[in-house]
Amino acid sequence: MISHENIYISSLTTMRLGGIARYVLEIEKPEDIPDAYGFARHFGYPVFVLGAGSNTLGHDEGWPGVIIINRMRGIYGENIIHSEIEKQNPSVKENSANIAKIKVMGGEPWDNVVEYACNNGFTGIEALSKIPGLTAAAPVQNIGAYGQEISNTLIEIEVYDSATDSFKILKKSDLNFSYRKSLLNTSEKNRYFVISVTLELHSGQMPRPFYNSIEKYIDENNLTDFSPKGIREIVSQIRADKLPDPNTIASAGSFFKNVYIDDVEAEKATEKGWQVHRKPGQNKISASWLIEQAGFKGKLLYGIRVCDTAPVVLINESAKSYNDLVKARAEIVSTVYDKFGFWLEQEPVELQ
Repeated sequence: MISHENIYISSLTTMRLGGIARYVLEIEKPEDIPDAYGFARHFGYPVFVLGAGSNTLGHDEGWPGVIIINRMRGIYGENIIHSEIEKQNPSVKENSANIAKIKVMGGEPWDNVVEYACNNGFTGIEALSKIPGLTAAAPVQNIGAYGQEISNTLIEIEVYDSATDSFKILKKSDLNFSYRKSLLNTSEKNRYFVISVTLELHSGQMPRPFYNSIEKYIDENNLTDFSPKGIREIVSQIRADKLPDPNTIASAGSFFKNVYIDDVEAEKATEKGWQVHRKPGQNKISASWLIEQAGFKGKLLYGIRVCDTAPVVLINESAKSYNDLVKARAEIVSTVYDKFGFWLEQEPVELQ
């Protein structure tokens, strides 16, 4: 375990805001975890688990306790053949289905996992390419993009339970996944430290039709490679064209969640001419569309720039304090509500 004192949160988060954290502890092996929590408990310090800082907002007053960062890395893959025919006759291959069981340490950058899977020809997470952050954060907020979510492939996670000072395995069914939510950021928020994530991926390709923006890109560029690597390249290019890289441009990624409405609300919204992605029981209105229609696309608010290619992203262009972000956020949220009647929900978590 590596220990630091009095570190600026702005240096640990991609929004580049936040005062001083009293202690920062970097975990290099599972045995370090009880020691880190024990240290905090002994001195009465609050604990905050931080990943790559791409989905976290620091406050001006800093953090009076301990920030714990997962530095445990590694990807361990095991290919398993599941086929009753093959069990009876190993020479029969054509009806077999390759399944890859992959265990990933929580400190591994998420995009490394996607690259590993795609390079080995496995589908299930290729649309999640280029999402910033560490693997441990993936199940916390059930990351998703372009029609895939981590909950579609996750089998289990290995965790340290700070409430019982013990190591546990939590199965997918334990995690109560929903849109950008799980047990880990709702009812048991801050209880578990994610050590590793185990996924089950399959050989083959994503089924068509793909997500609208992927289909559009394919048509515009006359593409025919829909392998995991091919889809990864497409998604990577779409994101590069649309989304600023938080490692080079100060932002927290997608700042607002999309709005989901029921079928009755969707029908009314469609009649008003609003842009609704219709799906029975799970109709979506894009947060980017709402923000653009409210007149904020490309606008600078208190040093915070609304991204002109993806209005759901807020860029810290010249803001000096968390309070600047608060004012920009409030203006966007209140204006969208006044115009459409929807309260936009923030995606990044607050270090407080």
